[in-house]
Amino acid sequence: ILADTDVSSKKSSKGSLDRDIALSQLENEKRSSFIKAWEESKKSKVNNKAQKKLSAVATWEKTHTAKLEAKLKQLEDQLEHKKAEYAEKIKNEVALIRQEADEKRAVVEARQGEEFLKAEETAARYRATGQTPKKQLLGCCGC
Repeated sequence: ILADTDVSSKKSSKGSLDRDIALSQLENEKRSSFIKAWEESKKSKVNNKAQKKLSAVATWEKTHTAKLEAKLKQLEDQLEHKKAEYAEKIKNEVALIRQEADEKRAVVEARQGEEFLKAEETAARYRATGQTPKKQLLGCCGC
């Protein structure tokens, strides 16, 4: 009987030990599962927070870039307008210079015509009177 009790007590203590080990493993798995779930939750929150901040940075970048591009476009338009104004001003000045040059040419041509007429009249008078001009055309010859 004693031997039966020892065997039974060994079996029962071995069963109890197996049961304790199984419960301990189950507790460890439960704890590990809980920790893993907590870790995933934290990682998810961190990821969501980072995505939100990245989105805010992208929005900020787009806003500021758009503002600067609009400012650049405005400056380009202003410069284009000023360029057109200056081009028109220069064209007008060129037209005035051409007009003034034409007037000066006309004056020179008119004087030339007057001097031709005067020379022709003087030559006609010399011919009519038979006189010779006092100035020599070829002053170097001494003829």
